[in-house]
Amino acid sequence: MAEPARSFQDLQVWQKAHELVLELYRTTRGFPKEEIYVLTAQLRRAAISIPSNIAEGFHRRGTSDKLRFLNFAEASLEEVRYQLILSKDLGYLDSEEIFQMLDSTGRLLGAYIRTIRSNR
Repeated sequence: MAEPARSFQDLQVWQKAHELVLELYRTTRGFPKEEIYVLTAQLRRAAISIPSNIAEGFHRRGTSDKLRFLNFAEASLEEVRYQLILSKDLGYLDSEEIFQMLDSTGRLLGAYIRTIRSNR
């Protein structure tokens, strides 16, 4: 049996979300300069919110409080999904890899939420 996480950084879901943020930063560096204060900033802000909310929820005592922050992380993940679709449709993005990273992070986040719910 795996040892319980002692820090949010031990969580595989947080690690994946952090990797996603790093990749989004690399990707958005190539966006047009006129998007720096619009789509680039919004995409980065939403992406950062995913691992931030996982981290914040990690040390919350009550299950409902933990789940509330994980729900925020899920909502931010979907916000990023839309912004990536928009970026692709605008021709700023041509890689499917980032969508795969997003899907993988979403699956892990969903599994983590189900685990917390089942341990109530």
